[in-house]
Formats: sequence, structure tokens, C-alpha cells
Amino acid sequence: MISRILHSVFFKKATGKAGRYAKNSTRLFELGKEVLGKLQTVGFKGNLAEFQSSVQLLLRMVRAYASGEYKQLPWKSLVSIVAVLIYFVSPIDLIPDFLPVIGITDDVALVLWLIKTLGDDIRKFADWEKAAKTINIG
Repeated sequence: MISRILHSVFFKKATGKAGRYAKNSTRLFELGKEVLGKLQTVGFKGNLAEFQSSVQLLLRMVRAYASGEYKQLPWKSLVSIVAVLIYFVSPIDLIPDFLPVIGITDDVALVLWLIKTLGDDIRKFADWEKAAKTINIG
């Protein structure tokens, strides 16, 4: 399924937009709002709670980059994340979101693929995020 998604006209269109979005902090923050809106609308529960957590992690990475707090994210990884998030919020993609239950299957598969693909970048961000939230006493 991933190969079909990655080669689809829908993902290619999202990838084309991703580079432009990644250069514009305002657009990145707007995309973040759209992603949060879709997460709330769909209401991922049960087995999909982990998927929701993964999307939220990707979103935090993009926001930290856009705000200038975290610049260690490689450009290629940023563009990949943004492309996946654009695809995620698009209602018309390989499996249209208006189809009950199966409509989000491609979105879930794509996010899980990205999480595996960017494992090192995600670990580095998670470590940075944890250190940034740690209060040093002493």
C-alpha cells in the first residue's frame, strides 16, 4: 500500500507543496492547526491512539522548527514530514476520507511508514524535547 501512496498523484501533489510550506513559518503553523482540527474531528481512539500520538509528535517537530527552537531537523526530513501532514489533512487522497473507517487507512499507513523512516531524526527530537522540558536545579 505504501508504494501506491508514495507514487500516487495525491502524494506527489502534497510533496510539491511541502517545500513551499517548509520555507514559510506562517504556513507551517496554519498546517498545524489543520492537522489538530482533523485529529479532533476524527477522534482517534483505541488502537489508533498511538497513531494520534505519532501525528502529534510530528506536529511538535514542525512547530519547533517553525518557531526557530529546533533547527537540527534535516531539510529533507522536514519536507517529508510536511508532505505527509499535507496528505493527512487532504480529504481527497488515495482512499478518500469520507469513506467510513477505511478512509483513513492510507493516512495511518503513511504516518507509520514515515515514523519508521525518520526514526533517528525523531529520536533526536524527542531527546531534545525532553532535555528542553527538564528543569535544572543546582
